[in-house]
Amino acid sequence: MVSQTADYALRAVVSLGYQADTPQTTQQLAETTRVPAGYLSKVLQALVRAGLIHSQRGLHGGFVLARPLDRLTVLDVVNAVDPVKRIESCPLGLATHGVNLCPLHRRLDRAIALVEKEFRDCTVADLLNEQATSKPLCDSPSKSPSKTLARK
Repeated sequence: MVSQTADYALRAVVSLGYQADTPQTTQQLAETTRVPAGYLSKVLQALVRAGLIHSQRGLHGGFVLARPLDRLTVLDVVNAVDPVKRIESCPLGLATHGVNLCPLHRRLDRAIALVEKEFRDCTVADLLNEQATSKPLCDSPSKSPSKTLARK
């Protein structure tokens, strides 16, 4: 349901969320997220273009989040790199169907709408703060997100 590119973008944003005020280089992010650096570089540029992260050059440069974690949704990240596509008209181009979707495509679109809603309702802060036996991108449950998670 989610493309590899969207998964990589989400991994990068979650990793940035752990240290929201500390710039991270592409190489640092690649190691943390286990994403090939070349591919990750393209994903990060898409996130910069979408205004979700900032890029800083120089000695202490790298990438940082452009928004507070509680205002950055999973849908924002996914749509920045591989937008969720709803079914608005017959995918087969059948003139008799047009925008009146058949039962199959209507149900598929409803399922996509549910995924879209779940992504819209979930922030990166939610992911990092959720009480679970495992944390995103972590082998150890002791690693905790940045203190900036609660900032507004």
